[in-house]
Amino acid sequence: MDDAKIVQLYWDRDEQAIPATADKYGNYCTSIAKNILGNQQDAEECVNDTYMSAWNAMPPHRPNILSVFLGKLTRNLSLNRYKHNHAAKRGGGQVPVILDEIMEFVSGTDSVEQEIDRRELKKTIDAFLGSLPSDKRSIFVCRYWYFDSISDIALRFGMTENHVSVTLSRLRLELRNYLFERGFDL
Repeated sequence: MDDAKIVQLYWDRDEQAIPATADKYGNYCTSIAKNILGNQQDAEECVNDTYMSAWNAMPPHRPNILSVFLGKLTRNLSLNRYKHNHAAKRGGGQVPVILDEIMEFVSGTDSVEQEIDRRELKKTIDAFLGSLPSDKRSIFVCRYWYFDSISDIALRFGMTENHVSVTLSRLRLELRNYLFERGFDL
């Protein structure tokens, strides 16, 4: 079933929206959740929560790209679950390693000024990613958006793990310099 029909099912409040979503995007959402959580049971719960969140969000929201919408819901729910698990000393997955790699570019926001800075940082990172060749951009996004492991990225792109690690290290350095040149104090 195509995405427009699935979204219309949500808008019509047709319960078939959930199984249609699960059939088309279940593996995709599970992969995102499992990469973050490192636990199949928690991943499945987050994916189920994703379907419920999609049900609650549509209407009024009509996503332009359903896969991105579902991926973002899954990612956010999984990160929240990770924080909960980590606080309870039950964490797992790739999150600590990945966040350590890019921590200097990620921070919480507490004030209006910080929120404005965060939005400007987001625009600048988007511009940086847009300037990269598609293969490097894909590697960066796989690691820092989808939380894929180095070995999974290497397998997907036909590279050695060392090559992926070096590429990511160079991309982080390029991003750091790019941000510094545009006035971000890191």
